[in-house]
Amino acid sequence: MTKTMLVILRVLDKHPDKIQGAREISRQMKILGVELTERTVRYHLRILDERGFTKVIGKEGRMITQKGREEISHALVSAKVGFIISKIETLSYLTNLDLETQEGNIILNISYFPEKKLKEAIKIMKPVFLSPYVMSNKVVLRRGGEKIGDIMVPEGQVGFGTVCSVTINGIFLKNGIPVTSRFGGVLQINSEPVRFTALIGYEGSSLDPLEIFIKSRMTDVIGAVRNHSGNILASFREIPVVSIERAMQIKENLREKGIGGILLIGSPNQPLLEMPVSIDKAGMIIVGGLNPIAALEESGIPSISKAMSTLYKFSELVTFKELL
Repeated sequence: MTKTMLVILRVLDKHPDKIQGAREISRQMKILGVELTERTVRYHLRILDERGFTKVIGKEGRMITQKGREEISHALVSAKVGFIISKIETLSYLTNLDLETQEGNIILNISYFPEKKLKEAIKIMKPVFLSPYVMSNKVVLRRGGEKIGDIMVPEGQVGFGTVCSVTINGIFLKNGIPVTSRFGGVLQINSEPVRFTALIGYEGSSLDPLEIFIKSRMTDVIGAVRNHSGNILASFREIPVVSIERAMQIKENLREKGIGGILLIGSPNQPLLEMPVSIDKAGMIIVGGLNPIAALEESGIPSISKAMSTLYKFSELVTFKELL
């Protein structure tokens, strides 16, 4: 199983009930950081057909088989290493939000939880969205059978989209500031940020760190919001020291447009919350876009989250208070 074949299976598995042709698969693969022509995609699809991982539907369409889904689960970890950092870099480049017009695409996390728990979930997430520990107060909510972009929400579930923190990378990049994503982690809060208590590096990771921390119940977002003492999801990134002043300006501009997220920007060549930085770099700490979902898990509401799920038009999001 090559990395290319694994990505094709992931694209098909993302929409298991949808018949997809080589052109659409090629487009989706580009978002995931793998750029192939339709012709090359067809070549790999024929191999996947022969192995029973995909099946032909109609003239050109494909769907993933149960064997294909099992292959994704059991594929060699070495084939997945670096997948997350590649996805971060690709989506950062594709983010094109214009802060002045508020038009363009941002990166969206998509989470699912039971529709029967919707009222309770809104109540739990409300104080989180009023806190400094969310990326943005803009969200999207869809019920079972509806779509978020081209992603279908399963029946009986609510699809809840939150702005992904990697959007910051894309906005900075468009302003000429390269951002290096180093770690995703759990950040201790005691009235203010204190230190990271757990970290997973993005480089070489096959899974999104924040999804792992949520399912491991390592957060206490509710405590951080209610009692100013707890553990939230956050990430550690680096920017060039020459861009610190411009980064501060962008931070304030983002806040005015309903995008927070940037907790701290450090000093040149100095550790930030005990985290060392590279030469001629400054540290930057950004809150995790999935903090509201972490609060649901802490409250016993089961959820499934996919960080960096899709690109989405910022203008089509609504404020969280509109859901109340």
